[in-house]
Amino acid sequence: MPVGRLDMYTSGALLLTNDGDFVYSVSHPKNEVEKTYIATVRGIVDDNDVQKLRQGVKIDNYISGKAKVKILKTDHEKNISRIEITIHEGKNREVRNMCEAIGRKVVALHRTRIGNLVVKDLKIGQYRVLDKKEIENFINSIEKK
Repeated sequence: MPVGRLDMYTSGALLLTNDGDFVYSVSHPKNEVEKTYIATVRGIVDDNDVQKLRQGVKIDNYISGKAKVKILKTDHEKNISRIEITIHEGKNREVRNMCEAIGRKVVALHRTRIGNLVVKDLKIGQYRVLDKKEIENFINSIEKK
């Protein structure tokens, strides 16, 4: 079963397991497991936008959680920005909605990290099996919170 989800327009890290306790550990909001995304958005993201995302933005009838945000690249000629955004809530389409709340439409979204597990050197459609040490380190990082 998948641990969490990605919408059909988002690529990146997705965990699959047959361990129900693991699913609970990763997905329960109380554990605040961080997920990191690289978002390419229309428009130039500035420090004011970053500050809003860091404080939480209004989405429908709630305020998003505080995010860790870093501007990776801005391209004034193409009028796009690339930002790294880390959240721990993971509500449906949350990163896209957060970006829209600051007036930026996401044109590409890729999840690069879940907790301390990082997607490296994997092309879209590829997968790898976590080794026992990675799983233990992952669980231990959650339990330390």
